Amino acid sequence: MPHVNFRHVLWSLLALGCSQAAGTAQASEGGTSIYLLGSGGPAAAVQPPVEGIFVDDTMYFYGGDIAADKSLVVGGNVALGLDSFVAAQFTTLVWVPSTKFLGGTLALGGSLPLAAPFVDASVIVAGPGGQSITRSRTDNTLAIGDPLANMSLGWKWDKFYLQVGGFVNIPVGHYREGELANIAFHRWAGDASLAASWHDTDSGWDISAKAGVTFNGNNKVTDYNTGNELHVEAAVEKSFSEKFSAGIVGYYYDQISGDTGEGAVLGPNKGRVAALGGTAAYNLILGRSPATFRVRVFQEFDARRRQEGTAGMLSLTLPLKIFPPAAATN
Repeated sequence: MPHVNFRHVLWSLLALGCSQAAGTAQASEGGTSIYLLGSGGPAAAVQPPVEGIFVDDTMYFYGGDIAADKSLVVGGNVALGLDSFVAAQFTTLVWVPSTKFLGGTLALGGSLPLAAPFVDASVIVAGPGGQSITRSRTDNTLAIGDPLANMSLGWKWDKFYLQVGGFVNIPVGHYREGELANIAFHRWAGDASLAASWHDTDSGWDISAKAGVTFNGNNKVTDYNTGNELHVEAAVEKSFSEKFSAGIVGYYYDQISGDTGEGAVLGPNKGRVAALGGTAAYNLILGRSPATFRVRVFQEFDARRRQEGTAGMLSLTLPLKIFPPAAATN
């Protein structure tokens, strides 16, 4: 049986699994974006070299705020001075049915988020239905968000990798009408992305970039049409041993079309933010399975019409079942 580089498998699935998870980084209606900013890090375009079934489990933490004189529409409420924290778990299953589809590797998967958001608002200027409220308000919950169906197709030429991918947000999660704290988006949405990586296993260097656009639908409860969103990510990482690697990561977000609908009472509300941070990964054996732990930390800056804060991710990736290629025959 040909040798299988399990470290390569796990790194690539970590990038794939995280990038397809629903996110809670701030933008659009409710200050939330479906794409998880910062997930397209090292080896963003590297697909698994073998067929199989893999799992990625990511813990995500975000704490941010917006000035007391700035407002956002959250759950139909016009809120001033938001301060929020979210702890979320994103579980992603990835199936690689073929490494020869259109000359590349095909991956299909699904993600399901579970999150506990906590939101404080200094002032609620107007609630759902137009009623006026002037006092501060706090809200929190623990809920299952919208599941996502995702796919990617990648190719390899020596050390260069290219990947096209996308996902669809399915609005069947637990949505709390009129509340500040939500993990579900209650709207259909799709994302299309392109990633490229220079992944040199001999020198240990990885240079990756990823760009995509999220196309958002209508939240029928609030009659809010979220605009389309551009996300761009980059990473540079160095492996210092077979087990440990570290590097720098960053992302840029820009809402490229305005919000519309009767619920968009603040107008286009186009947001923007950038972030820089660091990442590290550690490879080990859990039982008989190879696994990879990865940590990412980001500090946001230059925010406009959105919260600004600190994000962190802790991920574990491992194979559930590997289907090695058949041995060559004479």
